[in-house]
Amino acid sequence: MFRPDRVVEGRVRPHHVDCVLFSEREIACRVSELAAAIAADNPRRPVALVGILRGSFVFLADLVRALHPYDLGIRVDFMILESYGAETESSGEVRLLRDFDLDVRDADVLLVDDILDTGRTLAFAKRHVEARGPRRVRTCVLLDKPARRAVPFRADYVAFECPDEFVVGYGLDYNRLYRDLPWIACVTFTEAASQ
Repeated sequence: MFRPDRVVEGRVRPHHVDCVLFSEREIACRVSELAAAIAADNPRRPVALVGILRGSFVFLADLVRALHPYDLGIRVDFMILESYGAETESSGEVRLLRDFDLDVRDADVLLVDDILDTGRTLAFAKRHVEARGPRRVRTCVLLDKPARRAVPFRADYVAFECPDEFVVGYGLDYNRLYRDLPWIACVTFTEAASQ
């Protein structure tokens, strides 16, 4: 169990991190399996990976390295979308803060995100990429949280199905913290955090 020091700069954090859901080893195995599945679906065709920042950066980096042996002519770019801000619940409105620069006309594109919960962010991103004229757009997510779905959306590649918990680690954050954890764990909030 991981429980970081709850006292930071003289203040008590109104939450703690425990209950590791997916370990480093489990994540590494799933990333390798996803890379093999993606490569099998794209034999000898270049693939443009577009990561949705900020949460996907660790997952995307590991996925790119896992794809290297398959020689897919990988190109990588990023877009920044926001629907949470500093909150634990999606606002329901997706905003494009930074667009990607890759020319994806007639290309195979793989959108990579950290978590699919309401479906709004990934649906918005997919429509946005499709408007650029790619041959095909597929989606890959680290976590799928189907209990939170607000719009119908299914990812093409999923590393793990996630329970309806607020999770951090491996790129996912709470209020800009915990992206550096090498595993994925739950955040437990005290009454003070919810007030």
